[in-house]
Amino acid sequence: MADERSHHGLPADKWADVCSLRMRYIDWGGDGPPVIALHGLASSGNWYDIVARLLSDGYRVIAPDQRGHGQTTQASSGYDWHTLASDVAGLMDHENIDHAAVLGHSWGGHVASGMAAHFPERVEKLVMIEGGFLDARLGEEPTWESFSHRVRPRNVSGDREEFLGRLRTQLADCWSQDLERIVQTMVYEDEEGLIQDILRPDNHAQVIRTMWDYPPSAILPKVNCSTLIVPAGPTPDRAGSEFALRRTAMVDSAMGYLKNGRVNWIPETIHDIGYHKPQELANVIREFISED
Repeated sequence: MADERSHHGLPADKWADVCSLRMRYIDWGGDGPPVIALHGLASSGNWYDIVARLLSDGYRVIAPDQRGHGQTTQASSGYDWHTLASDVAGLMDHENIDHAAVLGHSWGGHVASGMAAHFPERVEKLVMIEGGFLDARLGEEPTWESFSHRVRPRNVSGDREEFLGRLRTQLADCWSQDLERIVQTMVYEDEEGLIQDILRPDNHAQVIRTMWDYPPSAILPKVNCSTLIVPAGPTPDRAGSEFALRRTAMVDSAMGYLKNGRVNWIPETIHDIGYHKPQELANVIREFISED
């Protein structure tokens, strides 16, 4: 069932019963080839709103709220790669989509690569945006303790204005009313008027445990389709830093596992490329998925 926006050339909010979930997803419509767009950790399908708008003239972009995120069911389990991939396959079945290009941002890049590994017949092309190659074992301190501390739930404390104020500062180079709307789809206001992540801490813990136990080295060798890695080139203040060098090493390592992979760095940008350089990201995606 879609909302009224589908009748006015805007994306439609839809719902599907998938793998014991009530899944909400955004369908940009159109007659073009389908593109499944998977968001990152503690995010929502709305992360793609700006990029999807730029792709919607030639592609039908479908962006779900994944398990435990956005308006989709807060499942207490199922944050392993196979179950998450099954969720996506179930959504495609619901929409009668046999196969599609699959995009994934950050953690969603890992889900997307898991989809390509576990359901290879469903994924025509794979695009991993700032994710899918992130390997904690190649980090500065390759231990579970260090990794789990680095990727602990973000600070979303305070009321709505405090939350938005922090993001206005962090994303000052690209802040807009559109972005203000998007980031609020990832959080909720509790009974005390404080902002909380929709992704519950115990589900967050399951996600990062999967990332640690099943890193790219366990998934990417099983990916056979044409794959594009889209990493964020460091901003000038991080160029040449240990952080930048480790990320390059992770990308190189991932490329070593892929049978048919390539890399397109987007220079001088941030992790949320879709916020900071949406047109450039859309161009890179379009060029790759349109190739024969």
